[in-house]
Amino acid sequence: MKEQLLNLAKNRRSIYALGRNVDQTPDEIANLIKENIKWAPTPFNNQTTRAVILFGDNHEKLWDIVANRLKSEVPTEEAYQKTLNKINGFKAAFGTVLFYTDTDVVHRFENDFALYADNFADWSEQAQGNAQFSVWTSLAENGIGANLQHYNPLIDDQVKEAFGIPDSWNLRAQLDFGSIEGPAGEKEFMNDDDRFKVLK
Repeated sequence: MKEQLLNLAKNRRSIYALGRNVDQTPDEIANLIKENIKWAPTPFNNQTTRAVILFGDNHEKLWDIVANRLKSEVPTEEAYQKTLNKINGFKAAFGTVLFYTDTDVVHRFENDFALYADNFADWSEQAQGNAQFSVWTSLAENGIGANLQHYNPLIDDQVKEAFGIPDSWNLRAQLDFGSIEGPAGEKEFMNDDDRFKVLK
């Protein structure tokens, strides 16, 4: 069995120690991200996934928004400092991809294909998974580390205002990426017998 794709998937890990010592330009990285999203499968080829790719000051602005928004959610100053340290780790990265779903497209397909209407919201989430995995794995293939965060919906309104996001775009995840400054942790797996059934 050929395992090139499997080996690439094994190389895709959550890297939290990120920096800005990347060899690629922002344009090269942005093009890689865009191509991965374009080629990731979506149901009915409805292409519901959207992305905002942030570099430089815009990348830092995002994580400042997260830090400021969480200040009112964390119960103590000590807890907030721990949260802030974590967010500053994301801010130290080279860039961030904001993954969105265009709900206008989802609703249009719900109307156009009424027989499957109840599925399109779920299918858009599956499309998100396809796109996120593809981008993340492709970045890893190029020596760029990343980790996936989910501060939505807490930050949605502030991010929409800061970056001019259309009302129909629904924020689903934030992938910060950069140079790998420290290894991923050990990955543990549950027992195969509890997870898989092979019938012959």
